[in-house]
Amino acid sequence: MTVERVIAQDIEASVREHQEHDAAGNSKFGFIVFLLSESVIFLSFFTGYIIYKTTTPDWYPLGVTGLETREPLINTMVLISSSFVIYVAERYLHDRKLWGFRLFLLATMIMGSYFLWGQAVEWRGLPFTHQSGLFGGTFYLLTGFHGLHVLTGVLLQLIMLVRSLIPGNYDNGYFGVEATSLFWHFVDVIWIVLYTLIYVWQ
Repeated sequence: MTVERVIAQDIEASVREHQEHDAAGNSKFGFIVFLLSESVIFLSFFTGYIIYKTTTPDWYPLGVTGLETREPLINTMVLISSSFVIYVAERYLHDRKLWGFRLFLLATMIMGSYFLWGQAVEWRGLPFTHQSGLFGGTFYLLTGFHGLHVLTGVLLQLIMLVRSLIPGNYDNGYFGVEATSLFWHFVDVIWIVLYTLIYVWQ
């Protein structure tokens, strides 16, 4: 092999490495921008809820004096705990222990699904609908929009779990898992704010 050939291969490898690094950097930047845009949407909803609640004389629908907090609190604790569980799953993947990654990711999916089931049970038992004034409309909008994000997170985790079954799929990086985990933490933080606004501040 000639010197020129060796130099050309080194240059090609260097260019490929820089391209891969730039692509990973662009993906991370794009995902952060996506989360920021989602934050703006939720922030606008939070602001609207606060304004409506503080300026509407008869905030709750007729016959409603407040919301039950016991079951929503249990759902909240399950969802918050799932952030720790998915973090553990990510650490297992970092250590190349796929069995641990799959186990804890599956546990996160179960916890997220439990939250959605709990929300559905709560909705079914509520004495008001989305047409019950400003409170009814904003309640279902906020909790429903957040629930959609939880469902999205569970589906993303399912995709990451299936991808882990492909041999060598995560050998050269796992940005998808990192993004899914970050999205899940984001969903949890948003719910903490929502729970405080809707269930604590009554």
